[in-house]
Amino acid sequence: MAKVTVIMGIYNCADTLGAALDSLLAQTFSDWNLVMCDDGSGDATYQIAEQYRAANPQKMTLIQNRRNMGLNHTLNRCLALADGEYIARQDGDDLSAPTRFEKEAALLDARPEIAIVSTAMTFFDEEGTWGQSRPVEFPQKADFIAETPFCHAPCMVRREAYAAVNGYSEERKYLRVEDYDLWVRMYARGFRGQNLPEPLYAMRDDRRAYSRRRFRYRINETRVHIQAARLLHLPAKAYLYALRPIAVGLLPERAYRALHKKRLEKRP
Repeated sequence: MAKVTVIMGIYNCADTLGAALDSLLAQTFSDWNLVMCDDGSGDATYQIAEQYRAANPQKMTLIQNRRNMGLNHTLNRCLALADGEYIARQDGDDLSAPTRFEKEAALLDARPEIAIVSTAMTFFDEEGTWGQSRPVEFPQKADFIAETPFCHAPCMVRREAYAAVNGYSEERKYLRVEDYDLWVRMYARGFRGQNLPEPLYAMRDDRRAYSRRRFRYRINETRVHIQAARLLHLPAKAYLYALRPIAVGLLPERAYRALHKKRLEKRP
């Protein structure tokens, strides 16, 4: 049993999975294990994952869905095998900084009142780093009005917090917003979190991806906004703000990019 179990859903990421796993193997914190679940990939993702598992049998476990089931279901399968005190996330196309686990675990060790820790992220694509998130350090319920206050992929969470909310919802209405839904339910149960301002995670992200997001996922995001307003007893303006994802989806791409340029601008 390791102190930290990393859960990773992998799907058609053969070109990037090796670098993602190498970033875990380079962690300064060594007391971790990894559960990967291949979600019915059509490329060599499973074969590459198996090569890493075979080379690191004490650290890595690999399972596979018979068909594509979505991230919600896939992460729950990983959770069922996770035995760590803390549960960390990692995606198969991103990179963790070497000190990520060390700093996240140290915070959870030192602050028993904190159940969720995440970090700022940088965003990169084939052209290089193009942005950075700047999360609120100590998110309060009101911070859920605008958006999810925690980046999902760099998070580390106490296992009892996951258990208290029965993991990820597998309802289709929460596809692509499973993290926002998770944090809302954890906060509704009294758990709290903290964001480290240092970017300890690099997300591979097309800078135009959100503007091309399918409209049905924007509707899902609106649903979670409404759920947050209800479960967290947020003010009436939260219900109005719930329409923002749909409104953004109707913006011309140029207007959308201008809206987000300042928030995700690259730091000098």
